[in-house]
Amino acid sequence: MNKNQSKESKKNERERDLFCIVSDAFRVFARRCAVMMGSAWAFAGALLVILVWLVTGPTFHFSDTWQLIINTATTIITFLMVFVIQNTQNRDAKAVHLKLDELIRAIKEARNELVDLEDLSDDELKSLEEQFRRMRARAENDETRPSRHAEPVESAERTR
Repeated sequence: MNKNQSKESKKNERERDLFCIVSDAFRVFARRCAVMMGSAWAFAGALLVILVWLVTGPTFHFSDTWQLIINTATTIITFLMVFVIQNTQNRDAKAVHLKLDELIRAIKEARNELVDLEDLSDDELKSLEEQFRRMRARAENDETRPSRHAEPVESAERTR
């Protein structure tokens, strides 16, 4: 490896390190922010801000500036929260997919083709959905096997 390749390698490593640091920091921030903003306290705080804004309306004669303040604040907060929520949902969805993939792999009778369904096209998903509908209809019409669905009368008797 010559000196130019070595310098380029070190530069790429620093850039990757910076990307990882920023990515990890945003992940932590997004998770904490989602937890805080999804709480009852955050809702109460937002409600309090709106009430204070409403109460100050007569003081500012319900002016355009008074309205612009709440519009600008809510627009900025909404814009930023879209990224936070999307990051959190992406991570949660990925975790659920990995857990389901592990369950599919662990069960001998399960079809391994069902792993990574999220990568299929819409047409492939629709085809698979139809296949499961047909399987369910066959299972419901099969008199030799007991139904896995409780009859309404049976479930009512169990709750008594």
